[in-house]
Parts: sequence; C-alpha cells; structure tokens
Amino acid sequence: MRILLFLGTNIAILAVLSVTLQLLGIESILDEQGVDLDLYSLLIFSAIIGATGSFISLALSKWSAKRMMGVQLIVNPKNSTEQWLHDTVAAQAQQKNIQCPEIGLFESPQPNAFATGMSKNSSLVAVSTGLIQHMDRDQVEAVLAHEISHIVNGDMVTMALIQGVINTFVIFFSRVIGHVVDRVVFKVQRGHGPAFWITSIIVQILLSILASIIVMWFSRKREFRADEGGAGLAGREKMISALERLKETSQAGQLPDEIAAYGIAGAKTKSGFKKLFMSHPPLDERIRALQLQD
Repeated sequence: MRILLFLGTNIAILAVLSVTLQLLGIESILDEQGVDLDLYSLLIFSAIIGATGSFISLALSKWSAKRMMGVQLIVNPKNSTEQWLHDTVAAQAQQKNIQCPEIGLFESPQPNAFATGMSKNSSLVAVSTGLIQHMDRDQVEAVLAHEISHIVNGDMVTMALIQGVINTFVIFFSRVIGHVVDRVVFKVQRGHGPAFWITSIIVQILLSILASIIVMWFSRKREFRADEGGAGLAGREKMISALERLKETSQAGQLPDEIAAYGIAGAKTKSGFKKLFMSHPPLDERIRALQLQD
C-alpha cells in the first residue's frame, strides 16, 4: 500500500513539475547557447526536481492514504475491538520508543493493513475491517507489529531518498533523449522545438515506470525485514500464523491485480518480467524465511 501510493504520487508530481517548468520557460537554462545541453546544469536541475518530487510525495503520503482508503481514525475507541487495537499499537510503539501512530480502520472485505507517514513520530497504521473479521487477535497483533516495524525501520524515508536518486537520473536522461530526438530526428538546430518537450515527458513517465523495478526490489527486501521485526515484537509463531492466514484468504478469493497489490500480502505471485514489479515477496518465501530464523 505505502509503496504504491508513494510511487503513484511521485510520478504524478514529477509530471506536473516538468510541465509547469516548461511552461514557465525555466528549463531554457539547460540549453547552452541555444545549441547543446549544459549537462552539469541539467544534472543539478534534475537532482533538485527529483528530490522535491520524492519528498512532496512522502509529505502527502499519510494525507492521501487516509482519503484514498477512507480511513476512519480511532480517537475515542467506540468498542472493545477499537480499544484493543489502540492499546496494542500503543504498547508496540512504546516498546520501540516511538510516538504512538495514528490508528485507523477502513472498509474492505479483504485482510489488509498499511503504515505510512513522513517520520517515525508522525505516522499512521490502518487496518481493514476484513483483517479484523478473518484473523484472530494473535494474528492481528503480528500484522500490527509488522507495520510498526516498517515505521521503526524508517522505510518510507529511506525509500524517499532512493526515489529521489532515481528521479534525478530519470529526469536527466529524459531530457538528454528529448534533446537527441529534437536534433537528430527533427533537425532542430537552435533552441528546442515541441518534439523535445513531448519526448521528454513521455520518456520521463516510461523511465519512471521502469525505474520502479528498483523500488520494488527494495520493497521486497524491506518486507522480509518487517516480518522479522514483527516476529520480534509479537512472536515468531504469531507472525508465521498471520502470514499463513493471509495465504489462505488470498487463495480463497484472488483479488484483481489493481486491488490485490494494495494488500499486506501484495498482489498474487507473478512470473517472468512481471515478477520484477511485485512489491511483496511470495508468502511462501516470507514464511520460510521466518521458519529458518535461529
């Protein structure tokens, strides 16, 4: 959930920033004497815009997650379940010496949970109604511990840094390719024609999608680490039991790809090239990794 929301927001912000800068004519500083690109200025420009897009995405992550998923915050628990959720998250946060995250519920029949936020002490943990219905409290406790581990590990901030570096090269090479197309294909000799701007935007979006392979690889690695952290907080057997329950529910009714990717279990396992875009490792691998722990 947090990965896909972050990536989608990041790509959208980069596209908007690029169009805005082009309309304002700011990118003209990259055109050295109207003939060749000033690669040094372009690299600095790309780094500034890349980091800006990444950290704006991070800053908006909690706000956008609440609204996209319809999260209802638990401020004053209304029943024993909400009270237990609040107390469990608060206890885990205290154990890890972080401020208690905002806690919320959202309507979904499928077991689902996510954590997001700009920092360890300004975060959100949300679970679906389906998670409460399909899992016992030990399993839910393990899922909450998994999400708290993402927060403690600083996964969102680390991903923002990685995304900022990736954005830098995406912007840099999209402009270089746009410049080559403008000069070689359309024979523009000075300045930049429409082909440069159009090509740059299209290539930027395509490169952003391909570059997400790196982010997804990172995401899969961090899931193993969050499982390990969850096992440390709630107990290894509880964490394994929660993953096994996720496996049972996903097998009982596979979600469409565009929805399944948002779950704690991730999308259904893919093969070949598509596997590179998976945000989560297969559940069997996650369970096996925990079973092999000393």
